[in-house]
Amino acid sequence: MEALSRDILEQQMAQAVARSATFPIWPTPEAPGAHSSDAVFTPEPRHSGTSAFDRAVTGVRAPEVTVYAPDRPNGIGILVAPGGSYRRVVLDKEGSALAAFFNPRGYTLFVMTYRAPGDGHEEGADAPLADVQRAMRVIRASAQEWKLDPARIGVLGFSAGGHVAASLGTRHDEAVYAPLDAADEFSARPAFMALAYPVITMHSGPHHPGSRHELMGDTPTDAQVRHYSLEDRATPDAPPTFLLHAIDDPAVKVENSLMMFSALRRHGVPVEMHLFERGKHGFGIRDAQGLPLAVWPELRMNWIATKV
Repeated sequence: MEALSRDILEQQMAQAVARSATFPIWPTPEAPGAHSSDAVFTPEPRHSGTSAFDRAVTGVRAPEVTVYAPDRPNGIGILVAPGGSYRRVVLDKEGSALAAFFNPRGYTLFVMTYRAPGDGHEEGADAPLADVQRAMRVIRASAQEWKLDPARIGVLGFSAGGHVAASLGTRHDEAVYAPLDAADEFSARPAFMALAYPVITMHSGPHHPGSRHELMGDTPTDAQVRHYSLEDRATPDAPPTFLLHAIDDPAVKVENSLMMFSALRRHGVPVEMHLFERGKHGFGIRDAQGLPLAVWPELRMNWIATKV
């Protein structure tokens, strides 16, 4: 497969952003639990690189979804939770960069921002889960607008966003916010779950120190560790799952995906895993170019097509 140049990728991202639409997740100006937070929303224009499409944000108080819609929808939607170590959310590297790969196959992408667990929101460490549950329900409630089948909407998460996505897959029925409107009558269970170099475990050793600190502080109890270790939260009701990881990842150890694979398999959940020798962490689309793992979007779309 021929590698795409940075210039071509950035042109594709610019086109995708120009065509996108954005809407709020919550019906209130800010998320209901944001009143207790002193976080200040701060754009970081060039956090993940030097171009105009290396954006990130911190201090999220009013989570949003940006829609990258195809010309010919295939009826399948993907809610995307980008990474950012649970301190920020990147918007392009694991967001707009996906559009040129997924839209031509008919997939509609919903790239979300979510609140950080350590920013003092009323829901505490469950603030990201509240946001992703609400996002899934709102997308299902408006599926007809986007020409989607509500039963064919899944979730895709990267790094700490992988923990957000896997929390939705394993804790979709958990009540972490009070229902607000008719959208909250919809199920939050994703039809499928796709995780790229995901943060999964909080147990000492293979854990990601930054994410663990943001979720639970420096002295978590054993109960907290188990509660937020998603391999411990897997049940037979978890959705079919696709796992992707580079073995040489220095930030989020590959054991995170291995542990989730084993837990899901133990519960009889359909699961597929692809491990690549090289890729390190946060490869997304751009840093995968020229490596064997550059095929991952095709692998993932082919897998999704067999599940919904």
